[in-house]
Amino acid sequence: MNKENKSKLEALLEKVANERDLEVYGINIQTNQNPIVIEIIIKKTNGDDISLDDCALFNTPAADEIEKSNLVNCSYVLEISSQGVSDELTSERDFKTFKGFPVNVELNQKNSKIKFLNGLLYEKSNDYLAINIKGRIKQIPLDEVLKISLCTLKD
Repeated sequence: MNKENKSKLEALLEKVANERDLEVYGINIQTNQNPIVIEIIIKKTNGDDISLDDCALFNTPAADEIEKSNLVNCSYVLEISSQGVSDELTSERDFKTFKGFPVNVELNQKNSKIKFLNGLLYEKSNDYLAINIKGRIKQIPLDEVLKISLCTLKD
């Protein structure tokens, strides 16, 4: 499938998703498979979790639109899935869910040699991130935080 047809397919599937309060998070087309595999990764626009029913309800209208469009001119398998769980914490829900879990914090501190901190997630406010490092709470200004990811603690 060429880039132009892939772009048209993405736009078509975005329209189908938007009508169902969904968003297309990604499309993977595996042309090395026989038949090819079209994997559509969806997420809800309100941030709620995707259920198996959501995937099943999106499958038929997506398949119908692909067939009507004539963009795919060979046999294919259509797979609908969610984006799954990421190690990176981004939403307020993530910070509440994983409070107390080990995290790796990547820092953007211009005047420091410290680029990473490991500890237990303690709290996130509008201004800072707090992690527990061996029993001590360290507050890090959010403008110094590049990325917060789940990890395993190393002694």
